[in-house]
Amino acid sequence: MFDDDDRMFQVVVNHEEQYSIWPVGRDIPPGWRADGPNGPKAECLAYIEEVWTDMRPLSLRREMEAAGTAEG
Repeated sequence: MFDDDDRMFQVVVNHEEQYSIWPVGRDIPPGWRADGPNGPKAECLAYIEEVWTDMRPLSLRREMEAAGTAEG
């Protein structure tokens, strides 16, 4: 399913601001929501590469900020 470069995908994100792709027309799994374009796999992955610049989960980023150890 995810190996099909001709299939249409949508960008999804979870509560930890971690991104992925999901096939258009299938129910988005619990805990995820649509966020970004629908389109070919390569287009969706390019979008994710552009916007997901900090791979740390949101909870870790918040914890580090509270502790004063956030990278800037």
